[in-house]
Amino acid sequence: MLDVREPRVAEEGWILGLGQEAELTEENDTGLKPPPLRDDCFALPAGVDWTPVDEALKGLRGRLRGVVAREELPLSAVLGRVLSEDVVAKRSNPPLPNSAVDGYGFAFEALGAGDQTLPLIEGRSAAGVPLGHAVPYGSAVRILTGAALPEGVDTVILEEDVNAGAREIAFRAGVKPKANTRKAGEDVIAGDVILRQGLRLGAPELALAAATGLGALPVFERLKVGVLSTGDELVEPGEVAGEGQIFDANRVMLLGLVAEMGFEPVDLGRVGDDRAALRVRLNEAAGKADVILTSGGASNGDEDHMSALLREAGAMQEWRIAIKPGRPLALGMWAGTPVFGLPGNPVAALVCTLIFARPAMGVLAGRGWDEPLGYALPAAFEKRKKAGRREYLRARMRGGSVEVFASEGSGRISGLSWADGLVELPDGELEIAQGDPVRFIPYASFL
Repeated sequence: MLDVREPRVAEEGWILGLGQEAELTEENDTGLKPPPLRDDCFALPAGVDWTPVDEALKGLRGRLRGVVAREELPLSAVLGRVLSEDVVAKRSNPPLPNSAVDGYGFAFEALGAGDQTLPLIEGRSAAGVPLGHAVPYGSAVRILTGAALPEGVDTVILEEDVNAGAREIAFRAGVKPKANTRKAGEDVIAGDVILRQGLRLGAPELALAAATGLGALPVFERLKVGVLSTGDELVEPGEVAGEGQIFDANRVMLLGLVAEMGFEPVDLGRVGDDRAALRVRLNEAAGKADVILTSGGASNGDEDHMSALLREAGAMQEWRIAIKPGRPLALGMWAGTPVFGLPGNPVAALVCTLIFARPAMGVLAGRGWDEPLGYALPAAFEKRKKAGRREYLRARMRGGSVEVFASEGSGRISGLSWADGLVELPDGELEIAQGDPVRFIPYASFL
């Protein structure tokens, strides 16, 4: 048996939840918020310096878990929410055998050989208005799409294939048994699991829940994602920019991205290069958000106050990621709230958010770890890449191929709008010729 007091085992045990059994049990109770994350949740293994992308992602995935509470809401309020537990059907769909077409119903065994003529009984079976009695053997009844099959009916013939009179119908031979009918529960059987925990609910899921008798669903609260910009050089878009100043493009971009991802954006404003003011703003932010995204101040310069404050708090890991664009990524905890210190460059901030923050936020929100869906497509460009870093190129698909933005400069913000996704180039040395397959990841895969 493992001794959890041994340091290596204790560390691995923490990842698996040892020592937190009570908190993890409480996490399953509706309305209770999970316990806070440990301050060392972003810690890298000893000796790691420049971190490969895959290793960084693996470290994130193994260290995080959900931080949001659970609630039950009506179907009208759960679009975009994440299921907090598996959901089972209350009723089968369809609940009864029914007709798939407008036509005439009868018992197939009552048919003889060749063309058919059957007596037509009075009345009809319509959706929501059943016939109410059995159909005599050898007779037919008018039946409409979605109507329950009356007793004595197991086959329906399409009305266009019938000559109908006041008291009888006639049709050609060749009708197959059980034609144009639906079995009870052929879609879903009552008690089946229809939706799984961690699923983000869209319109199709709402339809399935409603069709199987559910009026409310158990969901996680929306993850509140605070977005904060730092730097003396920033001014609000639309204001007058002085010499050496730039407009704050990151905050509006990240707030919009957070909303598109289905999380709740919290605008934390911007703070200049003032460590005391930034400390106050972070304290306020920790009470408003479940996770904080900051841009700027993530490196080791004189004015990089974000990383300095996280380091002072004793809960900061500066990951120098082997990625282009990007590299510095400050990960830490502030008053129990995870902080992603993103690069100040908008292109690098967006790429790091998509590649690192997005899957991590999915875990924090109860969605689990989402791998972006990429496609192998022929390159409509040429490139020679050095070994040592993974690269993400702004790209778009045109005519079945992928073209990349004319400049790889991370200051070219227009390339973000020009593109509709990213081309991912692996860590090693690479030479790409026209027509070679490359991995294209649409922006939509990150949402």
